[in-house]
Amino acid sequence: MLNLSKKFLQAFSVSGAENGLAAIIKEELKSVADDCIVDPMGNLLIMRKGKNSAKKLMIASHMDEIGFVVTGFTGEGFVKVAPIGGIDAIASSFHKVRFQNGLSGVLVSESEVKAADLNVKKLVVDIGAKDKKDAEKKLKVGDLCAVAPMFQRLSGSRYAAKAFDDRIGCVVSAFAALHAEKPAYDTWFVFTVQEEVGCRGSKTSAFRIMPDYGIALDVTAADECGNGSPVTKLGKGAAIKIKDRSVLCSTAIVERLSALAEDAKIPYQYEVLPYGGTDTSSMQIAGAGCAAGCISIPTRYIHSPVETIDMKDLDACAKLLIEFIEKGI
Repeated sequence: MLNLSKKFLQAFSVSGAENGLAAIIKEELKSVADDCIVDPMGNLLIMRKGKNSAKKLMIASHMDEIGFVVTGFTGEGFVKVAPIGGIDAIASSFHKVRFQNGLSGVLVSESEVKAADLNVKKLVVDIGAKDKKDAEKKLKVGDLCAVAPMFQRLSGSRYAAKAFDDRIGCVVSAFAALHAEKPAYDTWFVFTVQEEVGCRGSKTSAFRIMPDYGIALDVTAADECGNGSPVTKLGKGAAIKIKDRSVLCSTAIVERLSALAEDAKIPYQYEVLPYGGTDTSSMQIAGAGCAAGCISIPTRYIHSPVETIDMKDLDACAKLLIEFIEKGI
């Protein structure tokens, strides 16, 4: 999974511009796909036939990441930007960024802005332009950028990178698609778009599939939480979601994932997140609804350029997902 992680993390995939990553994933999974659809929104849907085609399982992981859109230029040639998704101004500022057209820049605050007053409205990108006219030769209003790719091994099995949210969910899903034996049900591996701006892609894809069962793959807070208590712990295994702000997961799914983890001796922990939301909620309420749950990857510093994970947790998540795919509920 390390190689898949490196490959997926290099792709530019700000919300609304996920096609580059979709093409990479499609190429990786073409050998196992019984059906492949790229829908009008840009969601990538890969299907593997199961033993029981009367039921459908949807596995959702989102391809998009947070970023910025160009809104204008200053007279001095700085690029004005607005956020796409939940941007932390302090975490993102003074980092290198990459535009969709390949241009590089650095994300900085407007001059004389103190840290206490820093917010996303105060951020601009310096691309080295001489003035406004020079900047307009290189970029236009509507162009996108994101913090530049970074992938760094820390100690042991821990790594830091930008956009682990949710490239590692895509990695787990792709790995399972490649390595699971015959699925219990017709299984749709859906790589969704625009999750960071309202779980939009998962809504349309869930209505297309109308699954009986749904599993989302996403990150969750590890070792840190706004109220001072940890949600999950890094290195303690796959996190089986019980709730977040957008969803109460199906008890049947939570219990089945727990039993599968126990039987296969896969390390796991429970996730009760007081905020946030994932594609789980979209699957749960599509059509007449489905039994939906989520396998979460514990992650530190979410929505920062240095999101941190433990590869042991990633391995546990992949094993648990494969168990569910092969054995069902």
